[in-house]
Amino acid sequence: MFGKKKQPPIKSLIAEGTAIEGNLKFSDGLRVDGTVIGEIRAKEGSPSILVISEFATVTGLIHADHVIINGHVRGPVHASELLELQPKAKIEGDVAYKALEMHQGAVIFGQLRSTAHQEVEEKPVLKLATNN
Repeated sequence: MFGKKKQPPIKSLIAEGTAIEGNLKFSDGLRVDGTVIGEIRAKEGSPSILVISEFATVTGLIHADHVIINGHVRGPVHASELLELQPKAKIEGDVAYKALEMHQGAVIFGQLRSTAHQEVEEKPVLKLATNN
């Protein structure tokens, strides 16, 4: 699970009072304290962490390995490893996750879908040899 691996450092910050309109791509870690209108997507192929603080508002799709939310998100959220919903988290959109940690007070207005079952590989059918 993601928690056992070393987490990437948070190298970027969208500060409180800052508003960004447009799609964002980031690598390693990103913390959002301001407002983002647009898609936030982590670079594929390397571990990522995205923190949406209690002061933040995001309108648009979110996609990263490890997502921590304590603010307001309007749009779908996809956490390919771990989704942590802190007490002040409010999500208006569908949520996909491999592992979920949800604190009391967090709310989701949408569907929750686990992606953990997608990684289970089907085993081949066992055929027994018979003597004829």
